[in-house]
Amino acid sequence: MEDNSEPEQSSWAHLPDVCLRRVFHWLDDRDRSQAALVCKKWNWAMHSGSLWRSRTITFYGRPSRKQTLELQSALWYVKKFAKYLEHLEIKLSNPYNTAFTQKVQVTMRDLLSHLGKCNSHLVSLSMRYLELDRLIWKNVVRAQFIKNLATFVKRMSKRLDYLNLKGARVTLEEGCELLNSLSYLTNQSFISEINIEDFFSRHLLVYSSTLFHQTMSKFHSLVTLTFNYNCISDELLDILREHSAHSLCTLNIKCHNHDPHGQVVWGMSWANLAKSAPKLNVNFFFERVMKHDHLARILLVEIPIRSISLRSCYFSDPDWTMRPTLTNLLPPYGHVLQELTLELNNDHELLDDELLQLILSCKRLLFLKVWAFLNVTFMERLLQNRAERKCILTTIKVRIYTARQDTSEEDRLLCGIYRKFKHLIDSELNYFVIIYPMV
Repeated sequence: MEDNSEPEQSSWAHLPDVCLRRVFHWLDDRDRSQAALVCKKWNWAMHSGSLWRSRTITFYGRPSRKQTLELQSALWYVKKFAKYLEHLEIKLSNPYNTAFTQKVQVTMRDLLSHLGKCNSHLVSLSMRYLELDRLIWKNVVRAQFIKNLATFVKRMSKRLDYLNLKGARVTLEEGCELLNSLSYLTNQSFISEINIEDFFSRHLLVYSSTLFHQTMSKFHSLVTLTFNYNCISDELLDILREHSAHSLCTLNIKCHNHDPHGQVVWGMSWANLAKSAPKLNVNFFFERVMKHDHLARILLVEIPIRSISLRSCYFSDPDWTMRPTLTNLLPPYGHVLQELTLELNNDHELLDDELLQLILSCKRLLFLKVWAFLNVTFMERLLQNRAERKCILTTIKVRIYTARQDTSEEDRLLCGIYRKFKHLIDSELNYFVIIYPMV
């Protein structure tokens, strides 16, 4: 007897389009291309624009065969679905010679040229840690790369809303050329977020550059700006107040020991900006800038500081002490400070009492990260005050340094403290505390 009934279909055949696209979303390029061969419906899902809005392309300095194929595939798919692209991230992993950077330059020239012709939706561009000041970038290759990037940014400037060039390490003229590309069409830019941390080469006095001030005056709707303290001046603060006060919410400021940070910035300039930009929060990240007189010149009471990070990066300097910073410089921010990070090599200075008093004086402090030489009993005192609601910490991450190789006694005490406050820790805190031998 002949069976004329149709074969029973898998339940996958009836999967709603939105669910099918979600499945494809979690597949890599190779698996997507294989899945697209199943049927017309799956092939259609493969061509859904929502799958190709965000792309990351990684150039490996010493690529394996698999990584080479991944790069080739990523480039092919970015070009094929260029019209859908909204978020593009370029990564350079372990660049090590001039041949590599030249290959990157040629590949990016072709890719950016193609996107410039086929794409009109890009809103986010990230190229971090290009390190263009390294010798592996020959002058001709470097100049051509910057020229191609500037041309591309000009084409995308109308829609681009986020630009991240952290770690580019360019000259003042090159940096301003790239930033000016954002305002190419109308001599104004309404981009909302820029990350130019370590954007300029080290040791540059960016804060005194008229060219930099002219460039920054073209940005009229900044919401978030991430940059280095060697860019800060009264002129820059006045420019931000005049053009972006209505939108400005966050300034992320890195201050590194290798960058100039001795310029005079008046508290009145900060006060005027804070008054005009009531939503403004400032986050400071200090690396190896630990001396009190250096910090006092920077941390003015007029600044609406939300977070402070002080990192000595394992360097120990007998010429600096942390106590005056904890007792005099940071307490005035007790009404605004929400996050505090201290990574200190303070083996010559006990800070338990001063640190605890600072924490208790900061009534809005939610996040605490400390790597320092402390007594284990500091944790018991801190948790006791938290249990008594004398502070409102929700995150506590502490690495207690010790000069002893054998930490068994400290570990035992720490376990006892955890058991004592277990209910508080498990129910209310993001808590991580360890003993770390620094021998």
